[in-house]
Amino acid sequence: MAAATPLPISVSEYLHTSYRPDCDYVDGVVEERNLGELDHSELQRWLIRWCMAYELAWGVLVFPGIRVQVSGTRFRIADLCFVSRQAPREQVIQTPPVAVIEILSPEDRIPRYAERLEDYRRMGVENIWVVDPATRKGFDCSGGEWVETGVFDAGPVHLELNAIFAAIDEDRAR
Repeated sequence: MAAATPLPISVSEYLHTSYRPDCDYVDGVVEERNLGELDHSELQRWLIRWCMAYELAWGVLVFPGIRVQVSGTRFRIADLCFVSRQAPREQVIQTPPVAVIEILSPEDRIPRYAERLEDYRRMGVENIWVVDPATRKGFDCSGGEWVETGVFDAGPVHLELNAIFAAIDEDRAR
């Protein structure tokens, strides 16, 4: 039997509906995200913990799982979103963030992510980073290519993945 094609919903309906977990919205269609597994959640937890310690020094606010309106008909849920402290306070982020980090789940595929990352670029996000917890590799996708890197640097925002994974390993050993 063929799968049913989801009926499009309006932006207003999307914004006034609670999804658990929250979902992306792409041109009228609600799209589920892959998450909820230990490696994804553990890395997200450590990134949040690490980055929140530097929010003031970096001049940003760090938000996990927040809606980012990347266009009039598209909303993405960033795993981690770095918003300038000077940006307007928005319930749904509409001002391009300083950076976003997406964490891959085992089911995620690079081609599927290409559209998501392009949405961030079109919005004006200058720093787009992806981390694969399974391989412990980081990628700077800001320019449209997947450039492997161990360091994410966006002006004052500076992350060294080796240090974060070392902290995870130390925590696991306790």
